[in-house]
Amino acid sequence: MFLLNSNGSELIITLCVRLLIIFTILPIHEYAHGYAARKLGDNTALIAGRLTLNPLAHVAPIGAILLLLFGFGWAKPVPVNPRNFANFRRDNALVAAAGPLSNLICAFVAIFVNRVILNLFSTSDSTVIFFIYYAIYYFAIINLSLAIFNLLPIRPLDGSNILAYFLPAKANAFLYKHTNIIQIILFVAIFLGLLSGPLSWLISKVYTLFNYLFFWVDLIFKVI
Repeated sequence: MFLLNSNGSELIITLCVRLLIIFTILPIHEYAHGYAARKLGDNTALIAGRLTLNPLAHVAPIGAILLLLFGFGWAKPVPVNPRNFANFRRDNALVAAAGPLSNLICAFVAIFVNRVILNLFSTSDSTVIFFIYYAIYYFAIINLSLAIFNLLPIRPLDGSNILAYFLPAKANAFLYKHTNIIQIILFVAIFLGLLSGPLSWLISKVYTLFNYLFFWVDLIFKVI
């Protein structure tokens, strides 16, 4: 189903997906950080006007342009002041985890919606349905990509603050001292494509797992 191989159509989908990232996925991720921080006692994001889903509050111009043109970019990090937390290490880890968690939830919902679409329009060759299906599919994939990539335990990624909660003070001090070296290794690995294989494999596995959890959708449509 949904066969459309035009290069023009693929380009349109790519641009639409990248705009989707800029105006929905990145704001949701940053909002989740700010929301979690506020719930844990830090109102910095609220005071800065960043506790909102308005993409204009989160868009980093250069990051947005690079993302639109090359598929790799960033948003403005939501400001957080860990000094306002009751438990610095625990709450800092929870705030860090909120961003990737929001992406996983978005991916989960998107996969469910597409499972419903597949059942409703299994024999359709509509171009509109094609665009809707693949926009939602890429929305899910990109959310999974952001979640998994941000969980890497390397500064400034969210995974570093999550890992810090579980490591002893000496280990955290060592990692902090060698942050620059570790970041250079990460950038080189990204540039050489060394992470592409492992990350793609993991993204595929998580997508398959989420999709499998909605097996009951097929059963319901068969009964209907």
